[in-house]
Amino acid sequence: MNQTAPLSKLGDDEALFFDSVLEFAQREIAPHVRAMDEAGELRGEILGQLFEFGLMSIEVPEEYGGQGGTFVDAVLAVQALSRVDPSVSVVVDVQNTLVINALLRWADATQKRRFLPRVCRDTICSYALSEAGSGSDAFAMTTRAEPTEGGFILNGRKLWITNANEAGLFLVFANANPEAGYQGVTAFLVEKRFAGFAVGKKEDKLGIRASSTCELLLDNCFVPVENVLGEVGKGYRIAIETLNEGRIAIGAQMLGVAEGAFGHALAYLRERKQFGKRLADFQGIQFQVADVATQLEAARLLVWNAARLKDSGADFLPSAAMAKYYATEMAVRVTAQCVDFFGGVGFTEEYPVAKLYRDAKIGTIYEGTSNMQLQTIAKQLLPR
Repeated sequence: MNQTAPLSKLGDDEALFFDSVLEFAQREIAPHVRAMDEAGELRGEILGQLFEFGLMSIEVPEEYGGQGGTFVDAVLAVQALSRVDPSVSVVVDVQNTLVINALLRWADATQKRRFLPRVCRDTICSYALSEAGSGSDAFAMTTRAEPTEGGFILNGRKLWITNANEAGLFLVFANANPEAGYQGVTAFLVEKRFAGFAVGKKEDKLGIRASSTCELLLDNCFVPVENVLGEVGKGYRIAIETLNEGRIAIGAQMLGVAEGAFGHALAYLRERKQFGKRLADFQGIQFQVADVATQLEAARLLVWNAARLKDSGADFLPSAAMAKYYATEMAVRVTAQCVDFFGGVGFTEEYPVAKLYRDAKIGTIYEGTSNMQLQTIAKQLLPR
């Protein structure tokens, strides 16, 4: 890969973009984070601002109304937003690194003209793969797609679907040929307005509470054949490819969460005094700060390197798994340490670190658990 700057450093344009997204988040999102967390709901004005700021169509070519950016840009946007509120960043993440990436790679020319301008302008996207018995074993799905005149009839129930309440377009995976196993899995572009489609129960979660996570109900939902993404039976490949890319963004999300918590902690350590000294002046604290800073830098190296490998067209699969595994596990450790830096008040909602600690846990679970990442890495090192 052609790398002109150290991996832990951003180019001038990248740094400017990152700073602009962070400034936007601090100005427009930060004042509402606690209220959204308590209400378990995102403010509609913020969702509108994400479109206005161009954050919902980062890689979409300008001819469709997008920003014409790179995958690295999308990853940086997720990281910057996550410093302030990962509930907002996951909306941008799913939109860009999962659904839009799938559309850019697999949609035909007509589908691109139909859907890409909408997702750039005002349509939030959702990615519907998981089911009650189909989590890590993603292709054990029971949702079925029965061929019919002009399209397919979908029946089934999807669980833990991010953006479900806000989305107007859903990338839904269903099996159109169960006898073929995973080779029958097919991807469908399902619109919220379709008869037989409904958003069900919203989950009451530990963290990223403002982000909606709901079940989807498909009851004889007719999907026209022109809404099949790619080919019938290619859904498993679409899912694998998009999730491999999405995992880099989850690594970026958790990197941002940990950076946000650490920033709050550093400010507190410089101000809080005990025994006549600032907490920052105690050697024991200094060693802990140095350790956290090292973990953050390691995560940056892994996440940014994986994103750059993806943009360069190189094999990024093991790097993506490593980035997601390390960054998510790191975020759990670092946010817990940041709560400890605050002492008793860190266990309250008075400071943001408590929320960021709660938010961090999901990173080790969604878009592939830590054990699944370890399995992916091991398969690359120990092929059969």
